[in-house]
Amino acid sequence: MTTIFRTFVSMALMSFSALAQQHALKDSLLDQMTGKWVLQGTIAGKTTGNWILQGTIAGKETTHDIAAEWVLGHEYIQLHEVSREKDALGQPAYQAIVFLGWDQELNQYTCLWLDSTGGDGLSAEAIGHARRGGDEIAFLFKYKDDIFHTTFAYDKSTNTWQWIMDGEVGGKLHPFARVKLTRE
Repeated sequence: MTTIFRTFVSMALMSFSALAQQHALKDSLLDQMTGKWVLQGTIAGKTTGNWILQGTIAGKETTHDIAAEWVLGHEYIQLHEVSREKDALGQPAYQAIVFLGWDQELNQYTCLWLDSTGGDGLSAEAIGHARRGGDEIAFLFKYKDDIFHTTFAYDKSTNTWQWIMDGEVGGKLHPFARVKLTRE
């Protein structure tokens, strides 16, 4: 009986492992995002809409550290972003945990962006959707009154990423962030 049980458990584990491997996300562009990065550029602190990044220096250069890795059975890229700027308590002025994945049914990328700017992170508004265009993934996040555009653009020649973020209010784009990620 013990041998039969061990054989059953062993077969079940092998089947589960094979199933998990079959569903792992394979994406050459997202593969380029893994690793440790330094984000540098300008992030606005003064804007209209729900996408105000509180705690950052308005219109000044900023530096953040980013660690990106495949997680949850190679289904998502997890980005952990931490600003080097500190708040009054000595804590990072901004932090985010971002998950990038693929929605097979909708044939598009998904992005869940959770950060330290407020409590609406678990709402549907924190989820963006995008189709891939070459080496760019342009996400749209739809809020009650606004739309927020976040484009991740990979430059193969320099092995860097650009993040271009714009808020859209009344059909007009307002620049929010222009940052570049370089390998640490």
